[in-house]
Amino acid sequence: MKDSIIILCGGGPAPGMNTVVFTIAKTFLAKGYRVIGLHGGYSGLFSKNPETEDLNFKLADYFFNRGGSYLRMSRFKPTAEDFEKNFNLDLFTSNNIKLLVTVGGDDTASTANRIAKFLEAKSYPIANIHVPKTIDNDLPLPGNAPTFGFNSARNEGAHLARTIYEDGRTSGNWLIVSAMGRSAGHLALGIGEAIHAPMTIIPEMFDKTKITLDKIIKLTLSAIIRRKSLGINYGAVIVAEGVFHDLDPAEMKAAGVNVTYDEHGHPELGKVSKAVLFNEILIKEFDRLGLKVKTRPVEIGYDTRCQDPIAYDLGYCSELAMGVYDLYKKGETGCMVYIDPQGASHPLYLKDLQNAEGKIPPRRVDIQEGIARNYYRYICHYVSPESYEDVKKYVANPEEYDFLKILNWE
Repeated sequence: MKDSIIILCGGGPAPGMNTVVFTIAKTFLAKGYRVIGLHGGYSGLFSKNPETEDLNFKLADYFFNRGGSYLRMSRFKPTAEDFEKNFNLDLFTSNNIKLLVTVGGDDTASTANRIAKFLEAKSYPIANIHVPKTIDNDLPLPGNAPTFGFNSARNEGAHLARTIYEDGRTSGNWLIVSAMGRSAGHLALGIGEAIHAPMTIIPEMFDKTKITLDKIIKLTLSAIIRRKSLGINYGAVIVAEGVFHDLDPAEMKAAGVNVTYDEHGHPELGKVSKAVLFNEILIKEFDRLGLKVKTRPVEIGYDTRCQDPIAYDLGYCSELAMGVYDLYKKGETGCMVYIDPQGASHPLYLKDLQNAEGKIPPRRVDIQEGIARNYYRYICHYVSPESYEDVKKYVANPEEYDFLKILNWE
């Protein structure tokens, strides 16, 4: 029986999923391996009847440059009991599987780490290598290397935001844009920088003060009021969805926002439009202040996940996939593949990346350096002491809308 490998995809889709999966297939097929695709993410590893499919060259050549994910995905997270009672070892032994390849983001990587430990403890001779994927760009890769899918999602997000920004300029509107990013603001900041949005609000901004709905509102108003004082009655405010995850539920409820919460206490904001919710709150504040501002809510998220990957991710994902083969032939396991700027592959051991809870903490935006520092310093519009007199015609207390004071960055 041929040596085999099996590939699964976890979490949500990102541009480049098919590029990774089918470049891995092409690479291992060329070396004489059988390549098996597992549908349903991790649920297939803990099922008596997993849905599998042999991946051949013609299939790989047809799908490798397309968006979406040919292998159906899942957010299934196995419990400790699943590991002890339901792990399908027979799937591996009956198919002579030597390598498990997992493709996914932080949750998928953390589960891959658990599987690595489990296989090691049980002395099962199955290697496992993880390929880091997320449009959130929040996995801790060295040298600020992106996770695959991020650049394609940012490109599409910027295209959408650039189009609606032009609509705002044409119609005299403000666009209130919510962008994906549960734990970090990379995508929102990348979109905001690309379109020169006068304000982008991300969780990392609140490094020196507690995040509150009032501060989010004041940051938005700071940009709107400042632009008004400059005779500019349009713009876009980009808000990362993660800022809403960090808000006190009582504060959300007091503002008239009613959302459901999952078993971990996190708001289930994927079920509602964050842009619509925030826009409704802003309208109430405009009325209270007597400001005449036209706003339109826009959600950017699911429309960026299944697009065709741009050339950057087509190349990068191919390198990651070939890196999987290189690491496997070197005997590596329990690791995440990393491609350095010269294109060489390196292992990042999952056990070294985990925290005390066994999870891989997200990589967050470095708010005081680099891209963020320059964007907020040179591109954004907001109230500052130099503009107090100019904005007094709109608000009596301009210091309350002072960008640096709101964030305690003075």
